[in-house]
Amino acid sequence: MQFNNASKCTSVTEISIANETKFLGLYINNNLSWKTNIEIIKNKLSSAYYVMRLIKPHITANTLKVIYYSYFHSIMTSGLIFWGNPPDSIKIFRLQKKIIRIMMGCRSKDSCTKLFPNLEILPLPSQYILSLLLFMIRNKNQFQVNSAIHQINTRQHIHLHQPSVNAMKYQKGVHCIGVKVFNMLPFYIKADSDDIKKFKALLQKYLHENSFYSLDKYSECQVKF
Repeated sequence: MQFNNASKCTSVTEISIANETKFLGLYINNNLSWKTNIEIIKNKLSSAYYVMRLIKPHITANTLKVIYYSYFHSIMTSGLIFWGNPPDSIKIFRLQKKIIRIMMGCRSKDSCTKLFPNLEILPLPSQYILSLLLFMIRNKNQFQVNSAIHQINTRQHIHLHQPSVNAMKYQKGVHCIGVKVFNMLPFYIKADSDDIKKFKALLQKYLHENSFYSLDKYSECQVKF
């Protein structure tokens, strides 16, 4: 039996190596870092900052706040639970503070510590904590609580179980960081984690009252509880 050699030929598609790719609106590079994504967000927010600076003298404070949430805030919070914790995220936080100063008519060197609470806007690190914890609660079935592993009735029985892992990338990921941040919440907020609406209200109130500038500040505050 003879075979046609042409039928044996198969087309070969060459796959090129890419240093970065876009997936679900987020840019991921070959080092599994968020530097590229943060730079792209920074460029978009810089445009938003420029626009808000131009229109500030011509609109009311309430209208400016609406524009902040519809324009700047919507870009800033996109995929925040993934890129909001790396060191480069400070670039986005600095831009946010510039916007806050414009909204409040302050000078470029003025502190924003009291401006955020006055506007009832969360600083980027606090917004990251909010977004992360709401993700955790909405997907709580993906996590184990300590009471499901042992029957010892302590204050930590409602904590989420932290898996033991060695991979650094995983330790800095949403799962591990989310568990740590949830477990450090005040007990009265964790106790209502089964009621998403009430949990969100308590959490937002807590974050607005404290206006955390970093995860370290958030951690320090939890030592009191």
